[in-house]
Amino acid sequence: VQLQASGGGLVQAGGSLRLSCRASRMILSEFWGYSMGWYRQTPGKEREMVAVISSGRETDYEDSVKGRFTISKDNTKRTVYLQMNSLKPEDTGVYYCNFKRQGSDLWGQGTLVTVSS
Repeated sequence: VQLQASGGGLVQAGGSLRLSCRASRMILSEFWGYSMGWYRQTPGKEREMVAVISSGRETDYEDSVKGRFTISKDNTKRTVYLQMNSLKPEDTGVYYCNFKRQGSDLWGQGTLVTVSS
């Protein structure tokens, strides 16, 4: 199983991006069992949680993105999304998707988001 992240890019402050992370070769029953999340890493800082969604679709967000970012998932497409609106320069970083369940911790390759002021 591989996680393929996409959707990053360069955007001006106030703009929007949607990140996607698709789990290739994962059967639906496996996908249902994972909690998923998006994490951000910037130079000199540890990777931090941005948004997570449980197998039961409960969500949680880092305080600075509440009201601006939305995490969601599409079971039929084996994909988790992060809709990012009202982007700020401080949202800049490499975003990684993560699928986690007992005995399994999967990471995507990272996608760069750059927000210019």
